[in-house]
Amino acid sequence: MDRLWSPWRYQYVAGEGGKATSGCIFCELRDGAPEDDERRYVLHRARYNYIVLNLYPYTSGHLMIVPYEHVADLDAVSKPATDEMMDLAKRAQTILREVYRPDGFNLGMNLGRAAGAGVVGHVHLHIMPRWVGDTNFMTTVGETRVLPEDLRTTYDKLRRFI
Repeated sequence: MDRLWSPWRYQYVAGEGGKATSGCIFCELRDGAPEDDERRYVLHRARYNYIVLNLYPYTSGHLMIVPYEHVADLDAVSKPATDEMMDLAKRAQTILREVYRPDGFNLGMNLGRAAGAGVVGHVHLHIMPRWVGDTNFMTTVGETRVLPEDLRTTYDKLRRFI
């Protein structure tokens, strides 16, 4: 069996200093010091939401818009936060289109464990650029994603535009 190593994921799994994360990762990012944003891949902080790269990206450019409010369901998020979330989603789509030139996009939320939420309890919107044929034999047969760039490169590409 072949292995694709991704040691950068260990920092996320183990948490800071090798200790597992005890609370909500999105609240920890929300409450983090602005000077740590680059290290933690927070691209932008708006009034009610922030934009962060997904540390487990499905495609290059996969980012998330996360409200500062810690709520589990979209219908519980305040109207100002959802209005801003959609404005940020539109802006992110424009930037991703310019930077990556994808053939399409996936935008979505997984609300609750049964719906596939990796972080249950803190709603967030995924935005993923997609290309014709970006699901290949590695994904289909090997259940492995191969990404053409690391998170640092993705962050640097997108940060210039946000």
